[in-house]
Amino acid sequence: RSPVPGSRIIRVCRGTTLAPTIMRVLARHAFRRSNWTGASVRAFSAYPHAVVLPKDSNQALGIGQYAIDFINGKYGETVDDKVWERIEMFHTDSVMCGVSALAMKTNAPTVLRNEALTYKDSNGATVFGSGEKVSPEKAVVANASAVREWDSNGTVFGYNPSIPGHTAGEFGHNDFYPVVVAAAQVTGSIDGKKALRAMIASDEIRGRLAEVFSLKSYKIDHVVHGAIASAAVYGALLGATPEQIESAIGMAVAHYIPFRAIRAGRDLSDSKGSSAAISTEAAVLSMRRAMAGFAGPKDIFRNPESIFRFFEPTTGGTSSNKDIIDITLGNKQRWGPGDAPFNLVLSHSGSDFAVMGMHFKLGLYEHQSAGALQGVVNAVLGNPDLLAAGPSGVSGIEITAYEPAYGIIGDPAKKNPQTRQSADHSMAFIVSRMLLKAFKTDAATLSDNNAAWKALMLSPYDYGHEALWDKDTREMMQRISFKHGGPEYDAKYPDGIPTSMDITLSSGKTISSGLVMYPSGHARDTAADLKGILHHKAQLLGGIAIEQDEFAGFHSRLVNMIDASSGDMQNIYTFDYNKLVSHPPIDG
Repeated sequence: RSPVPGSRIIRVCRGTTLAPTIMRVLARHAFRRSNWTGASVRAFSAYPHAVVLPKDSNQALGIGQYAIDFINGKYGETVDDKVWERIEMFHTDSVMCGVSALAMKTNAPTVLRNEALTYKDSNGATVFGSGEKVSPEKAVVANASAVREWDSNGTVFGYNPSIPGHTAGEFGHNDFYPVVVAAAQVTGSIDGKKALRAMIASDEIRGRLAEVFSLKSYKIDHVVHGAIASAAVYGALLGATPEQIESAIGMAVAHYIPFRAIRAGRDLSDSKGSSAAISTEAAVLSMRRAMAGFAGPKDIFRNPESIFRFFEPTTGGTSSNKDIIDITLGNKQRWGPGDAPFNLVLSHSGSDFAVMGMHFKLGLYEHQSAGALQGVVNAVLGNPDLLAAGPSGVSGIEITAYEPAYGIIGDPAKKNPQTRQSADHSMAFIVSRMLLKAFKTDAATLSDNNAAWKALMLSPYDYGHEALWDKDTREMMQRISFKHGGPEYDAKYPDGIPTSMDITLSSGKTISSGLVMYPSGHARDTAADLKGILHHKAQLLGGIAIEQDEFAGFHSRLVNMIDASSGDMQNIYTFDYNKLVSHPPIDG
């Protein structure tokens, strides 16, 4: 390996008054080097509040060391208060999604919870609504499946232009917090603040991986990044070594890669909603095996046959080749040593953590429809003619959107959803339900943006069997058309969710939403009362599941988890499951 640029100058000048100036100049030079060589990044990090794992290093080992260091407080109390607040909000939101999914007897969460309860383990973890301990990976798969079922918890777009190379744009969701709670319950020594710190680390690892490697580009499901983060964080909490975490990450990537076959077809199965849960179950199991002595593949990010270098070779062929099959199968030069396809920057201090760039869903909807829903809110506010017209007074709705929203949830074929899982990926269905709700709402209630989001919030009932076949919803969907906004809109994603909506009334009047970039709930939106709207969402979903007298205490434990003792963490997810509010199965 060649020496670090400028190292001889540094040795000569060390101890002189010139040293600091020379170091600053060389640091700027190193950061600007187009190839971001690992040596220069290691020597002159441009990120004093982060750990940089260069592409020519063992990043799996580095992730393990980062998780151990950050979770165990190596960097001190250097995380901004707003990061602590944000992680608590995402965790609480995810739990409310999970318990309501169980109350409404959704299939996969119910099946996996029942399965988990057959794996008794006095040294394990708990599922939602039970104090009985089960094998930790089984608690994780049950709880993560429930959290994900509604597709209503947090979302990441994998986009951070402030860091070179961190704009890959991979999706992801905040499904993985049950891993941390399971670890806290297994060890019995992790308090609420350390658990929240571990959740920050989990979101940091998976969020930054989403910024540097687009799994969807290769038809791989986005949950792989979360599985890697889960292995690292679970291991760090249980006292694993960096080498054991490296081994577990290697196993998770080498043995358990879910392809997007789970998302193919018009009507989706339980596998789609439970993908994160199943991958995370495998990650926790891999970590347990590694700690028991099982040796998984090392240095998985630089392994030429792993997904990273397999799909984005760093020796031989380049990503500019159009034939990915030729790159991956025909290029024999990729065998042997080579860099990973990316550098990885992981924050440990300040406010620039990945979780701060993640987005809330203010109700139940697919994240790419958020711009259209904000368009509905914008159109309703200040337009009494629209509300007075009623459903029959709407002659047409044109939604202009970006790719991939236009091609996926704007697909005209999705105007005829047959299942709840298909309906929540149909922009026509989602927009129709919110607009019809507006027509049934007292106009005085829709006083401003915050009030409108609360009043029009889509709940599980908006996707149930009755809603799915509602005559007015089906009729409204047929009046909706979609238009691709072209390069102008595409260029604005994933920085924002560029969407606009024109609603034409029978009178001939057209009401326009204007261009929506940062809808309420988006990380870059600063106008909405996010805490107030999320509190309403928690009451809506929590009230579906838990009687009011018990809900207040359950919700308070989550909101105040930072003050929870290690003993409190043993019951953080506990409530009387037998007293769940009774509902018929939502899917009929």
